[in-house]
Amino acid sequence: MSAGLVVVGGLIFLSILGIPIFLSLGIATVIAMTMSGMPFVVIPQKMFAGINSISLLAIPFFMLAGNIMARGITMKLIDVSNAFIGWIKGSLAVVTVLASALFGAISGSATATVSAVGGTTIPAMKKEGYPDYFAGAIASMAAILGPMIPPSITLIVYGSITETSISKLFIASVIPGLILCCGLLAYTLFYGKKMDLPSKPKKSGKEILLTIKSSIWALCMPILILGGIFGGIFTATEASAVAVAYAFFVSLFIYKDLTIKEVPRILVEAAISTAAILMLVGLSKSSSYVIVTSRLPQAVLGAFQEFTSSPIVMLMLINIMFLLIGMLMEANAAIVMMTPLLMPLMNAFHIDPIHFGLIMSVNLYIGLVTPPVGICILLGNQMAGAKLERTLRAAMPMILIALIVLLLVTYVPGLTTWLPSILT
Repeated sequence: MSAGLVVVGGLIFLSILGIPIFLSLGIATVIAMTMSGMPFVVIPQKMFAGINSISLLAIPFFMLAGNIMARGITMKLIDVSNAFIGWIKGSLAVVTVLASALFGAISGSATATVSAVGGTTIPAMKKEGYPDYFAGAIASMAAILGPMIPPSITLIVYGSITETSISKLFIASVIPGLILCCGLLAYTLFYGKKMDLPSKPKKSGKEILLTIKSSIWALCMPILILGGIFGGIFTATEASAVAVAYAFFVSLFIYKDLTIKEVPRILVEAAISTAAILMLVGLSKSSSYVIVTSRLPQAVLGAFQEFTSSPIVMLMLINIMFLLIGMLMEANAAIVMMTPLLMPLMNAFHIDPIHFGLIMSVNLYIGLVTPPVGICILLGNQMAGAKLERTLRAAMPMILIALIVLLLVTYVPGLTTWLPSILT
C-alpha cells in the first residue's frame, strides 16, 4: 500500500476513534515511514522547518488578543450594535451577527467567536423570549464569520504550508465574509419580523453618541488591525502583535476589566491553543514529505483527469469532498492533510492558490456548523440548552446561505482575486 494512503487513511481512522488530531497525524506518519523504510530523522527536521516561520507568530498573538477581548471589549462591541439597531424586530440576533463579524476582525477563530459573543447574546436572547434553538443556531452560524472576516487562523496555516502571501489571503476573504454577513443579517431580519421577535425602545441620538463614546476604544481595534494590514502599514504578523498590545492597554488601563493577576492564566490559555495548532503544522511537514515522496498527489491528479477535464466539474467534486471532510475533521487538520495532496491538481487546472485557499476554507467553515464534528453548533447548542436536532433545523436556512456563498466563491474567482490584485 502507498505510504501516502497510509498517512491519509490512518489520520482519518485514528481521529474517528477520538485520538487528538496531532497525535493521529504523528502516529499515521510514523507507521507510513516504517512501512516504506524512511529514516525517522526526517520527522524532527521537517517539524522544525514547518514551524520555523515568522508568519506563524501571528497565531499565538491573535489567539491571545481574542482571549483578552473576551473579557470586556466584546461587550462594548455588542453595546454599539444594540444602540443602532435595538429597535428592530429580532435585534439581538442581528447584534449577534454584527458583533461576531467585529470580534472576528481581531480573533480569527470561530470557536473563540461563539464562546465570546454567543456566551453573552444567547442568554440575553433566551431572557427576552427568543426560541432557545434559534438563539443557538444564529450564534453558531455567525461564529463562522470569525475566520471568514480577516484575520483567519486557518488561512495562516494554509499560507504557511503553500508559501502563499498571508496578507493576500486575508484581503481575498473580505468580500466572501461581507457577503455571508449580509446574507445572515437579511435572514435574521426576515425571521425576526416573521416570528414577531421582541425589540427594544429606539435610543435617542444622545444615547447613541454616549454609547459610541464609551465604546470608541473597542471600535477602533478592528479598524486599526484591518486598516493596517490592507493599507500596507504592517504585515499580518505585525498586526497580530499590535492587536495584543492594543487589547492589553485598553483592557488594563481604559476599561479596567482585566487585572494583572489574570494575565498569567490568559497567557497559558493562549499558549495551549497555540501549541495544539503548531504541533499540527509541524507534523504536517513530515506527513507532506511522506505523501509527496509516495507520489500520491500524482495519482490523485491522474484519477481526476481521467474522470473529467472540466474545471467546473472538478471544483464541484472538490466542494463535495471538502463538505464531507468538514463534517468529520477539524478545519486546520483538514488543511494540513489535503493541501499537499491537491495542490498539483490545482496547478494542473490553473487554479490560483489564493482562490483555492478560499474555496477550501469556506467549505471547512461550513463544516464548523455541521455534525458530527461541528464544534460551533455543538458549543452554541450547549450554551442555549436546546435539543441539537431543533438547533440544526433552525440553522438549515443559514447553512443554505453559506452554501450559496461557497458557490459564488468557487465559480466567480474575481470575488477572491480582485481585491488582492488592486491592494497589493
